Amino acid sequence: MLLNESDRCLNCKKPLCKINCPISTEIPEIIELFKAGRLKEAGGRLFENNPLSLFCSIVCPHEEQCRGNCIRGIKGEPVDFPKIERFISNNYLKELPIDKKRPRDIEIAIVGGGVAGITSAILLAREGFSITIFESFSKLGGVLRYGIPDFRLPREYVDRFEEYLKKLGVSIKYNSCVGIDYSIEELKNDGFKYIILSNGLWKAKKMGVAGESRKNVYFAINYLKSPKSFILGDEVLVIGGGNVAMDTARTAKRMASNVTIVYRRTEKDMPASKEEIEDTKGDGVKFLFKHTPKEILENKMIFENEGELKELNYSSVIVAIGQEAREDIKGIECEKNGLIKVNERYETDIEGVYACGDIVTGAKTVVLAVKNAKNLVNEILKKEKTSIL
Repeated sequence: MLLNESDRCLNCKKPLCKINCPISTEIPEIIELFKAGRLKEAGGRLFENNPLSLFCSIVCPHEEQCRGNCIRGIKGEPVDFPKIERFISNNYLKELPIDKKRPRDIEIAIVGGGVAGITSAILLAREGFSITIFESFSKLGGVLRYGIPDFRLPREYVDRFEEYLKKLGVSIKYNSCVGIDYSIEELKNDGFKYIILSNGLWKAKKMGVAGESRKNVYFAINYLKSPKSFILGDEVLVIGGGNVAMDTARTAKRMASNVTIVYRRTEKDMPASKEEIEDTKGDGVKFLFKHTPKEILENKMIFENEGELKELNYSSVIVAIGQEAREDIKGIECEKNGLIKVNERYETDIEGVYACGDIVTGAKTVVLAVKNAKNLVNEILKKEKTSIL
């Protein structure tokens, strides 16, 4: 079936699919390798360009990138490259080669084992650097593990990367929070020449309405970490319109009979991808639009709908309107919104300390975090006068 799909590729001279991929995946070439049965070579090409291609094949907003710009899509269905990419990457990652350059006597600390942290660790470990990841949770993955439901992104994929990093010789300090357990100064004094901050956004953004601290009101960023530990009841309201709100509602629907997403604007204004919205509807989640939160009372929530106040009953409310920086790490120059300030080389205001990922850009896509991590690693390689990625 995938071979039939790959035959639909026109191998355009000006591949808009590649041009609109944030990390410039060689899509037509990968498809040609796949058609020729050269799966290992295709997987290697994908991995060298994007170590997290497997995840990107699942969670990228493809309708805005490769699929959404496929010429085939003008008059019909676009080529489904993400499915081809997932098949190739999944097979390739079953036996990832442990290829490393000779060890070099340089230690690097990576704060946070999410998308940017994993990408940086893989690239730098393969270059022979001694890498230690400081991970505040008990497992690696960041948003891949704790922010995206298992039914959408199987945990075994994240586990595979965790094992691969260990085989590369990467040390992982679990349940270790830089900024609380260790300071930047302590890491530098203990011999880390470079420190990469990629600790993500783990503070929930609040609505700022009365009643937000009530007993049955939760935040999506906390709920998605451990859904089974929450008792939601049968009437759940999810506040928000992004992909996190969709993931939250779909997860809640597996535990509650009635789940409703409430959004303050129209459906076309929702930042969630069209595919995510349709999948959420397919799971039986209801939608209410043009409802602005005003107050949360005991067992009912007040909204403004077209100039009138409206009450909705609830057993639980889950707020899913975004995440912010926790600002655990002191002494680093930050923007007004708490994001870490870096220059064009990803350097912070402290010598030898870099930062990338959501903690710099705000909540963006997985592929953008991978791209920024690659660029950051390249800056370190330039400083060490070694090969360029």
